[in-house]
Amino acid sequence: MPRLPQIKPKRFAQLLKHLGFSFVRQKGSHATYVHADRRIVVVSMHTYDIPLGTLRAMLKDIHLSPEEFRRLV
Repeated sequence: MPRLPQIKPKRFAQLLKHLGFSFVRQKGSHATYVHADRRIVVVSMHTYDIPLGTLRAMLKDIHLSPEEFRRLV
C-alpha cells in the first residue's frame, strides 16, 4: 500500500471546500467543516504537515479512500 502524500492543513481545507464542505466554526487552532449530508471533520490548523495517522482518520471521517485522496492531491 503506497504511503499517503504529506499535506498542509490549509491545502486540506481547500480540498474540503472543493468536495462541498463548509467552514462552520473555529475554536483555537481547530477548524470544523461540515458537509450537507452531515459529515463532519475537524482540522487542526498548524503550519506543519498533518501526521499520517491523523490524515487517515480524517479521510475516514469524510468517507474518502486513500486512492481517491491521492488522485485529488
